[in-house]
Amino acid sequence: MKRNSITLITAAVLIIIFVLLLFTFQVRQSEKAVVTTFGRITGAPRGPGLHLRWPWPIQQVYKFDERIQNFQDTFNETLTADRINLITSVYVGWNISNPAEFLNSFKEGSVDAARGQLESILRSANQIVVGNHPLADFVNADPAQLKFDQIQREIEQMVQGELQTNNYGIQIQFLGLKQLGLPDSVTQAVFDRMKSERNILISQAQNQGQAKAIEIKANADRQASETLTAARAEATRIQGEGEAEAAKTLRIFQENPELEVFLLRIEALQQSLNQKATLIFDQRTPPFDLFSGILTNAPGH
Repeated sequence: MKRNSITLITAAVLIIIFVLLLFTFQVRQSEKAVVTTFGRITGAPRGPGLHLRWPWPIQQVYKFDERIQNFQDTFNETLTADRINLITSVYVGWNISNPAEFLNSFKEGSVDAARGQLESILRSANQIVVGNHPLADFVNADPAQLKFDQIQREIEQMVQGELQTNNYGIQIQFLGLKQLGLPDSVTQAVFDRMKSERNILISQAQNQGQAKAIEIKANADRQASETLTAARAEATRIQGEGEAEAAKTLRIFQENPELEVFLLRIEALQQSLNQKATLIFDQRTPPFDLFSGILTNAPGH
């Protein structure tokens, strides 16, 4: 009896598991699931968790990984706007943004088919964008003239627009130019072109330096001229003031010559006695002759 009971319990458990497998399905955290009923999509995509379903062939479940997938496009040789062959390689990161649209666009929701379609769109966009730009936008002696970021944005926008127009259910997360190359037949020509551009930059730098030197010299000459003019004006002013003062003195001298001579002697004597000093002088020599009367009338003389 015990053996029969164990067998029955085991059979019941297996039946329950089988039923659960038939009527339920599990969606992982990184997935979305689309359920079709008789081949037509039923309801919105299911998120993570346990869900009920009818067994096949009534309903069928398609699970899609929503994580970012990436790949690198193979090298493509494309003509630039100035007719130079350029070999480019583009990397891209994408994910399934709309599982229902993705399932409708690709049979059985094939990721390989989606990748092939995306490669075709990417290759076409790359050729168009590269063909709109000259080689100087990719290879240039002046880093400021490079347009890598702009070119990458243009390719990404074109690819994204194509995906949205056709409702592929795919979204680009990042895209960029990974590698650039030149065929051997044009390598030397490109190097010569870069050398010519570098020489042009050197010439421009020299011309700018010469222009700056001329500007500095002109400013220095102007400042020197302004300083000299100001100094001459100040000298003229001082000379004018001196002449005016001299004219006053001359007028006084003409009115009272004896007084002016006396004042001049006093001033000369004051200047001689500004510092402590011992003077030995001839009292008959001006301006020391002023002391002659003082010395004659002094006690002891």
